[in-house]
Amino acid sequence: PTHFASVGALPLFSLLLLHFLSSFLYLDLHFHHFHSMLHEMKESVENPLHLKSVNHISLICTSVEKSINFYQNILGFFPIRRPRSLDFDGAWLFGYGIGIHLLQAEDPSNIPRKKEINPKDNHISFQASMGAVEKKLEEMEIEYVRATVEEGGIKVDQLFFHDPDGFMIEICNCDILPVIPLASDMVTSCSRMNLQMLQQRQIHQIVKQDSTFPSGHTKIQNTIV
Repeated sequence: PTHFASVGALPLFSLLLLHFLSSFLYLDLHFHHFHSMLHEMKESVENPLHLKSVNHISLICTSVEKSINFYQNILGFFPIRRPRSLDFDGAWLFGYGIGIHLLQAEDPSNIPRKKEINPKDNHISFQASMGAVEKKLEEMEIEYVRATVEEGGIKVDQLFFHDPDGFMIEICNCDILPVIPLASDMVTSCSRMNLQMLQQRQIHQIVKQDSTFPSGHTKIQNTIV
């Protein structure tokens, strides 16, 4: 059988193709390895109730009509059909993958009114374009408070304002902040995954020209990429 005496005998195009294929296979292996590790991490976290997702939040309000107007015309939720078997006043809305269930208070005077906007209060948070939301709040003359969180050089901007009954709404760009699990078994899995990925990177071979070889020859070298 025919054997190549050296890699340098291959045409330049073949070398580039070899390098591309090796890099592609390397990335593909890493993707599948990373995916399997994430699956391991997910399976290692206990979920005794086998929860799937958040369905809705329920809010008691002094006026269902005012709350519908707020959540529909300001936050962009849309009304949906409510079961006829519910024999009390209320409304259902849906948007952004979550439901808002409004319940009319039996005695609205018993609901305490919150005037001060306190970012540490109970709230629901939405991700959006901060500039666009702030401009809209000013146009609608809705009072709001700005806040900022910084972590590891990442700056998260926040806007807080109230619905008609003083329930807090937050708008933020929190999606730029990485989600880092704290569960000990997941941390162990992450460490093991990082070690295995580092080992894979160290043994990955790329085609690299080496000046110590005769002209026209190429050396296969272990390197970190």
